[in-house]
Amino acid sequence: MSRLNDLLTEIRELETRVAEEISKEAEGFGYSLKRGRVRFEQAISDQHRELSKKVGDYLRECSWPGLLVSPLVYSLIIPVVIFDVFVFIYQSLCFSVYKIPKVRRGDYIALDRHELQYLNVIERINCVYCGYVNGFIAYVQEVAARSEQYWCPIKHARQLEKNHSRYHGFLPYGDAEAYVTELARLRQQLNNNE
Repeated sequence: MSRLNDLLTEIRELETRVAEEISKEAEGFGYSLKRGRVRFEQAISDQHRELSKKVGDYLRECSWPGLLVSPLVYSLIIPVVIFDVFVFIYQSLCFSVYKIPKVRRGDYIALDRHELQYLNVIERINCVYCGYVNGFIAYVQEVAARSEQYWCPIKHARQLEKNHSRYHGFLPYGDAEAYVTELARLRQQLNNNE
């Protein structure tokens, strides 16, 4: 298990370095964050507005099949919003009862790309839609990960393509003794928000 912990520590360190590099990009594009809002230098905002594609030009460049399926793409918002309501209720009730720390939606859903002046109104709507749906999916994954850590923190027998943030700390498949002795520790770890 020590080698696995070493690898996980390396991954976390790399993720931190990646986040630092992404933050450095902000300097090169002339923006800063103030009270959670993006602020561009005025000259850059003016340049962005000049680069914005007119809606008519944007629509002329779209393919007919793309335009025809766009209502289907946007119709997904209905089940996502319904699912969002159910996840909110689930987390509010169940996490409170079991004393599982709640997942903050704001840590996963970011709606800021619609403020970019080089996007036209259609592109801005697309960015709000994608920011919400993809952020919501990441939020739900963390809600599910915390639920799984509480009720069934056991790795699967087969290797999965992608695992959630808590999976690597789960117990080995088939290790009955570890399940009996470690389940309480994993629940406590979750309650300590580790």
